[in-house]
Amino acid sequence: MAAPRSQEAWDCMLPGPSSRNNGGCADCNAGGLLAYGAGSSIVVADPRSMQLISVLPMPAPSQSSPSPLLVTSGHALAPFVTALRWIPHSISRDLSTQDEPSNSHLRLAVGDRQGRIAIWDFRSRLVVQWLDLDSGGAERSRLGIQDLCWILSDTWLLAAIHGPSLLALWNPTAGRCIWKYDASPEFLSCIRRDPFDCRHLCVLGLRGFLLSAIVLSGGMEGDVSIKEHQISGVLDHAELQKLDKESSSASPNSPALAVFPLFCAKFSFSPLWRHILLITFPKELIVFDLQYGASLSSTSLPRGMGKFMDVMPDPGMDQLYCAHLDGKLSTWKRKEGEQVHALSKMGELMPSIGTAVPSPSVLAVILCQSESFLQKVGKLSVPSLSANLSSAACYSLPSDLCTRTDLVSNSYLVSISDDGKIWSWLLASDNSTGVQDTSSEMTKAADICEETVLQLQTEAKESEPVESANIRAISSSPQGSNFTKMSLIGQLQLLSSTVSTLAVPAPSLIATVARGGNVPAPAVPLVALGTQSGTIDVVDVSANAVAMSFSVHNSTVRGLRWLGNSRLVSFSYNQVNDKVGGFNNRLVVTCLRSGLNRPFRVLQKSERAPIRAIRASSSGRYLLIVFRDAPVEVWAMTKNPIMLRSLALPFTVLEWTLPSAPRPLQNGSSRQSSISSKEQSSNNISSGDASPTNLKTTPEGSGDETSESFAFALVNGALGVFEVHGRRIRDFRPKWPSSSFVSSDGLVTAMAYRLPHVVMGDRLGNIRWWDVTTGLSSSFNTHKEGIRRIKFSPVVSGDCSRGRIAVLFYDNTFSIFDLDTSDPLANALLQPQSPGTLVLELDWLPMRTNKDEPLVLCIAGADSSFRLIEVNINGAKTSSGFNPRMFKERFRPIPLCLPILFPAAHASALRMVLQMGVKPSWFSSCNTTMEVVTSHVPENGLASVGDLRSYMIKSDLPDVGDTVVPELLLKVLEPYRKEGCIFDDERARLYASVVNKGFAARLAFAAACFGEFSEALFWLQLPHALLHFVDKSSSKSSKDASQSDSLSVAANIPIPNVMPLAKNSMPERRMHYSMNNGQLKVMAFAQEELWGAATERIPWHERLEGEEAIQKRVHE
Repeated sequence: MAAPRSQEAWDCMLPGPSSRNNGGCADCNAGGLLAYGAGSSIVVADPRSMQLISVLPMPAPSQSSPSPLLVTSGHALAPFVTALRWIPHSISRDLSTQDEPSNSHLRLAVGDRQGRIAIWDFRSRLVVQWLDLDSGGAERSRLGIQDLCWILSDTWLLAAIHGPSLLALWNPTAGRCIWKYDASPEFLSCIRRDPFDCRHLCVLGLRGFLLSAIVLSGGMEGDVSIKEHQISGVLDHAELQKLDKESSSASPNSPALAVFPLFCAKFSFSPLWRHILLITFPKELIVFDLQYGASLSSTSLPRGMGKFMDVMPDPGMDQLYCAHLDGKLSTWKRKEGEQVHALSKMGELMPSIGTAVPSPSVLAVILCQSESFLQKVGKLSVPSLSANLSSAACYSLPSDLCTRTDLVSNSYLVSISDDGKIWSWLLASDNSTGVQDTSSEMTKAADICEETVLQLQTEAKESEPVESANIRAISSSPQGSNFTKMSLIGQLQLLSSTVSTLAVPAPSLIATVARGGNVPAPAVPLVALGTQSGTIDVVDVSANAVAMSFSVHNSTVRGLRWLGNSRLVSFSYNQVNDKVGGFNNRLVVTCLRSGLNRPFRVLQKSERAPIRAIRASSSGRYLLIVFRDAPVEVWAMTKNPIMLRSLALPFTVLEWTLPSAPRPLQNGSSRQSSISSKEQSSNNISSGDASPTNLKTTPEGSGDETSESFAFALVNGALGVFEVHGRRIRDFRPKWPSSSFVSSDGLVTAMAYRLPHVVMGDRLGNIRWWDVTTGLSSSFNTHKEGIRRIKFSPVVSGDCSRGRIAVLFYDNTFSIFDLDTSDPLANALLQPQSPGTLVLELDWLPMRTNKDEPLVLCIAGADSSFRLIEVNINGAKTSSGFNPRMFKERFRPIPLCLPILFPAAHASALRMVLQMGVKPSWFSSCNTTMEVVTSHVPENGLASVGDLRSYMIKSDLPDVGDTVVPELLLKVLEPYRKEGCIFDDERARLYASVVNKGFAARLAFAAACFGEFSEALFWLQLPHALLHFVDKSSSKSSKDASQSDSLSVAANIPIPNVMPLAKNSMPERRMHYSMNNGQLKVMAFAQEELWGAATERIPWHERLEGEEAIQKRVHE
């Protein structure tokens, strides 16, 4: 089992965009959690509120051991995530095992390109189990994972496609493979579980091979029954030849997604019809019947449409959604009486307005069922409005109410694009007018329902026959309604491309705000990231989110710096490919407040040398532009930038001075470095700020607030400091170090300058530092490759050291040294970040205000991610290490309303409260917009704050157990309610519409909230089952009246109210109701309903030939 790791990087991490290398892996569990692969990380988000929840970086494989279970070094890159799947496990009712990671309902299986499978526990953010093929060969273990699927036996098993053709069945609890099947030379593409039988799975190959497997006798010893099928005619001769040619040149261990990234063969089980598979090949849509082993229909893709990428059946309506490689979504509706689908609607998943050219690619499309299922509960629970009413009276609702609510049919889709965006879509039916209209209709429906309840409570006592028109209006549903409106309802922006550079604002006291005046510019919790696509993403680290994004350049952003705290300067270049040659350099100033991009230094012709780097002063007033083999330009960054001077010196590196650090505390327990001790003994210099020279250059201690200085190194090893005073540039003339310090064989490649110290690093890994006020110097060797970047850590009042630096090496690793110790190398913190990524850029976050707060490093990883690494320095031992987070929960614009994330005990408490019935005013006390809704609901006024039991609804049923139990449950949930983390306004409104519709409706709603759809369907169907029982009883009552009387007394049901209804056509109406409400028809129990479903299936197989097909059709 993997060792526990700190979760600082997980809680403060932004992933890069997903790509084709991730194979479009994405999954949304029944509780509403979206997970998808982005590079070597797993992104978990909330598709309802469009918020990032967490990022799980996959550990890199170990270099020292073939087993990936060991803690890995930071030099290895983690492979791409290629498959993932949430476990379909409900919240455990056993409170004694609820905190065990192996029993968690938030387990996530993740497979990568190197064939490793990690079982994550999302609650603890830990890998609880690794699954690796024990095949004796290193090459065999590299079989990349193509797809994953959970199968239920005595316990949950995991089926995985390894490499091109190996199907393996794993027991995650034991961590071993219990069954294998090799389908070579076929390329296996997709694996899915049967929704009607959790032991049954199917696997599809690119050439039409289909494997059906059922786990028998618990499956613990690999007892699996298989049946092979071949789907004919899915590929023409040219495509087969192309497929064979590409597969012969591919690696023998590569899965289908790596060999054929644009050739997609996907399928899905029909949620409405047993044994029916819906299969898409690039140009074919096929309906396959597993019971007959034959294709029922095959529909070719119309000319001009992009190839199929995925297929998703609607769980409530008999239609399909198909995603295409060109970013479109098609809706296919089944024709009446046959299993043939016709194209009904086309929509764009990538809006043409506001997107880059060329348009980003859609990589994955997921159907989210949690929200649509909750709305279905609200609609389907209408026939049982109140537990106080009789069954017959429940059907006497106004026909217009039932028609309105039944016509509103919504489906929710999430699409993921390769520009780092997550799109949330609403697919609405013909009579729906959008999200807000839907909500208002549901609100009106709830109000009318409650008014109807009040009227019927007195009328239900009378035994009057119920008119069949009202019942028919309730049960009717527009079978032929098509989706006509596709609306974008949300978007989550993450990093848009691979990060190329980063910049952190650290304004000095002379940096003023952009609006003018003499007000100093404060440090802001923002980090700017330049990307390879030319955009600049500004990250709000307090919210761990992309605050804004600017499309600035047409090529990679090569350099980026802050000008104060509200402006950015960036540059890019591209090489001219004509006879003249040269480079086109582009410099742009971006204002974060206005969003305007202002190019400056615009030339009409190309230049001989490209820009190598830019350096902005801490005040943001001056800018150094460093060219490759050309002079350095000094610019004054006014409203219209002005070039002050060109310096024709062979610079290797330049750095502006940072704002002066406060004096460190003199702690007797901490050891002093040679520089610190000599600094105290030479002329009693108390601080660099007190020297006459520094009075001109230090903004904190000078009357002239326009003087700033920068240090530099030349090619010959010479060092110097220049001062920029207004528009004049002059030599600072510091005290030079000793001659032995200057001589070095290594070229200076990195530098950091904070008064009074200049720290340098060379290509040989040496670090040298020099005091410009005393001339004292020292050095040591890091025993690593060349040094690329050096950054001083921020210092606050009370710190014991001001010589702490972060050093980035050319091998993309970094270390932290403290120059105020006698031996910086012995006390260094080497590679402190989580393994699995290489570091491209780093800088310190200047938001530290207290010495007890940890230091925070901003890191741009080679895996396109952005991370914050917290480093806690223990002053007593001057050693560095990681501690748990000291920051509070990051700011969220809206609360994260996901009860599935609650601890199991608290989730069970919420479920019990929802089942017993709580007044909507309990939610409205934190959701202000709910007050309008709850004011129209009877008995939903604000309850007294003292006794929480007043929030529970009143029931005529006798109390079960102690009456103090509801109050205890409400007290447990009180912190969540005050934070608004239970229900948002829309979900609270849905609960308000069902809370008074009976106990079965509340049970169904509570089950649906936690993703248990099968249980919710059971509670929705229970009232119809009771009516069916009454129908059978009433049919016997004419023969045996005494038996009917005893049944009436035993069931406590007012039979006189129901019998007139039952004598008419109640079975027919219930059948019509069930058949037109999606998944309810799979739970049919009446003979008429079963006959109706069977009669509809018979015409599908009339054209099938063969003795076996004829025999099965006769039995059917």
